[in-house]
Amino acid sequence: MIHQPNRDGVARKGRGATFDPHNRFAPTISEPDADGWWQEEAPTSLATEVYEEHTRSALAWNSSPDLPFDRSINPYRGCEHGCIYCFARPSHAYWDLSPGLDFETKLIARTGLVERLREELCKPGYPCHPINLAGNTDAYQPLEARYATTRAILALLLECRHPLTLVTKGELILRDIDLLQDLAKQRLVRVMVSLTSLDGELKRTLEPRAASPSARRRVIRRLSEAGIPVGVLVSPVIPGLTDHELERLLEAASEAGATTAGWMLLRLPREVAPLFEAWLATHYPERAGKVMSLVRQCRGGADYDPRFGKRMRGEGVFAKLLEQRFHKACRRLGLNDPAAKANQALDTSAFRPPHTQGDLFD
Repeated sequence: MIHQPNRDGVARKGRGATFDPHNRFAPTISEPDADGWWQEEAPTSLATEVYEEHTRSALAWNSSPDLPFDRSINPYRGCEHGCIYCFARPSHAYWDLSPGLDFETKLIARTGLVERLREELCKPGYPCHPINLAGNTDAYQPLEARYATTRAILALLLECRHPLTLVTKGELILRDIDLLQDLAKQRLVRVMVSLTSLDGELKRTLEPRAASPSARRRVIRRLSEAGIPVGVLVSPVIPGLTDHELERLLEAASEAGATTAGWMLLRLPREVAPLFEAWLATHYPERAGKVMSLVRQCRGGADYDPRFGKRMRGEGVFAKLLEQRFHKACRRLGLNDPAAKANQALDTSAFRPPHTQGDLFD
């Protein structure tokens, strides 16, 4: 296969990446060369393409000590939110697609996912522990409005009383507030809303098709008012670009009704690093050097450190300062109170495999 990456560095309306890095699994690579011949101009916008993939397995398992869950479900591959920093971008290479523009414009909807999940939950000896929805891309990206796979998953988990955790930056979650409310009444759900910046102009290029900062605060407020345990995930904290907002983000989320909080440092694995640097050069050229210098200070001089215990938080003076600021702000705001967190513990004791539900005479 010949893959020709687009390295024109053009900022496209509604898209985060500025080019398509080559697929690292492709045996052959071709590069465009300015040889004086006419070349078609790069389009200023790209349409979203959706492909369907029949699901062979629903649950993805992990043994990472950095994650608070050992299983997750991803209804979609790729994400139209287009967040330039997304750590999941490199996974698109496994589908013979680029982690760049392809990741946010060539999406894969997983069909038959709910049926497969039902089968897996019915397997003898299945151990019930919270499922994270979704671990790789956002379950409430715009594509969910068309397929409603996430809603069907929630309905199934409610049916068999299976607990779940959910992380999103999409306002579409409010569509499912009825199911989430029923899950919450049985201590079966916790929601984290990802909040990166309160700056709408920064968000426009950093997370082009995700919900606005005000919409995400509205999501927190609506979920809290509905009795659904909700917290804020300040992620990623980008040194030199968003780190100054850390306390204000926590304050805004607390005022909206969040009771718990977490944070993660910017992660730049594999193709994400050149994509992020190209984005900086396009949108914030005057800060690019400072941002990358601070990132490397937190990563032992490299763009990324994949070691367990280091990849989520980093290390060094700057990373320690962020950690201290986070904990100090949480104490001041009453976030992560041990008693409140204990009351929000999820119940795994009520789970019954789907095939045992109902009554024979119904």
